[in-house]
Amino acid sequence: MDRILARLEDCYQLAEQHFSRPFPRPDITLDLRGQRAGVAYLNRNLLRFNGQMYRDNTEDFLLQTVPHEAAHLIAHLVYGPRIRPHGPEWRGVMSGLFRLPANRCHNYEVARRRATRYLYRCACPDHMPFTPQRHALVRKGRRYQCRRCGDLLHFTGQQMAQAV
Repeated sequence: MDRILARLEDCYQLAEQHFSRPFPRPDITLDLRGQRAGVAYLNRNLLRFNGQMYRDNTEDFLLQTVPHEAAHLIAHLVYGPRIRPHGPEWRGVMSGLFRLPANRCHNYEVARRRATRYLYRCACPDHMPFTPQRHALVRKGRRYQCRRCGDLLHFTGQQMAQAV
């Protein structure tokens, strides 16, 4: 986290020199999961980063991802709330001020997660996989009908792991 804070401070000092004004430093967390490397919460002055991606891609993360998210907050403060997330104002901060490519997305490897699916059956020959949330609703009494044959779907007692 210290390296992220130091990189962020470099970005903010550069922005303060360029725009001749102070910027409040954002709160930072490393609790983001999934496929996104970072997210800027503009009205909360908060940056959330994906800790696993940071550990797996530290140098590029510090070089590109931290300034990318900082640029969102800085552009929001300078140009107002009506700008597009990766519009010309943000691109100007990224390429004009930070001298970095204004890439919208990262290219980090993202581990595919495995999700459990619960298999349901009707008169049709194929199983119908239900998500854990939908399966829980069935266990609470909700009923689902097949859209093809109209029969009620019933749990087979089988589960399968599926890449999501």
